[in-house]
Amino acid sequence: MTTTTESGRDRDKRHYQRALFDDIAERYAAYRPGYPAPVVDFITATASLGPAAVVLEIGCGTGQLTTQLARRGFELTAIDIGPSMIATARRHLAGAEVSFQLTSFEDLGAADESFDLVISGAAFHWIDPEVAFSKSARLLRPGGWLALLGAAESYDDPVGAALQDLWLNHGDIGGAWNSRPSDPEAFAATGLFGSPASLTDKQQTTMAATDVICLESTRATFLSWSDDTQCHFTEELGQLLESRPEVHLTRHTSVTMAQVLRDNGGEAAPG
Repeated sequence: MTTTTESGRDRDKRHYQRALFDDIAERYAAYRPGYPAPVVDFITATASLGPAAVVLEIGCGTGQLTTQLARRGFELTAIDIGPSMIATARRHLAGAEVSFQLTSFEDLGAADESFDLVISGAAFHWIDPEVAFSKSARLLRPGGWLALLGAAESYDDPVGAALQDLWLNHGDIGGAWNSRPSDPEAFAATGLFGSPASLTDKQQTTMAATDVICLESTRATFLSWSDDTQCHFTEELGQLLESRPEVHLTRHTSVTMAQVLRDNGGEAAPG
């Protein structure tokens, strides 16, 4: 089994950045898009999940993916490290059958072989790499699945190219989000999962320029900058968009999922 390692500096940076979203929970809820139903339908069908399936969602945030999962009647546990994120998700899903827990995945207390599906929407890269896949495999029942979703926006040029230059010009854009645990190769390297299944959904849409500015201010890179840098970035992005009341873009949503492997003794198979 291959285990990803990281330097102490990278770990500190990842732990710092993953906590930043909690300060903007309402903005995150308002401007981060949800997940398309066909993507969740693909996950449900591939894993043969019925309404009684036991599901763990890692990094639920303000409930963008949780909303789709709750509609399917699963026995759903949703976890996040941010108290404001959890509180916002609870409000948005009031009345839904969801057990929210304020905890990191690393600290989650759950029995082995508890879940039929472990799923994470654009959050798996924030987990300690030596824990992410191994604990997921351990928590899955025989035949259970791990599903990792990614989401991104690509703006039509010239806005897309100009926005990329803005990010580069304002400083450090490196972070855990540059890792790709949802790549099929990442699953294969663990030796814990079978052949992955993948789907990509693309939806062309438009956004008001003001909404683009709000969305881009929910990125971990932006949140990790100083107030002064954030201000300059926002001003320059506003200038870029001032002649464009609407911006054309494509929303990309992807999922890669794989079934846990078990040896004859019921343990997660080693690599």
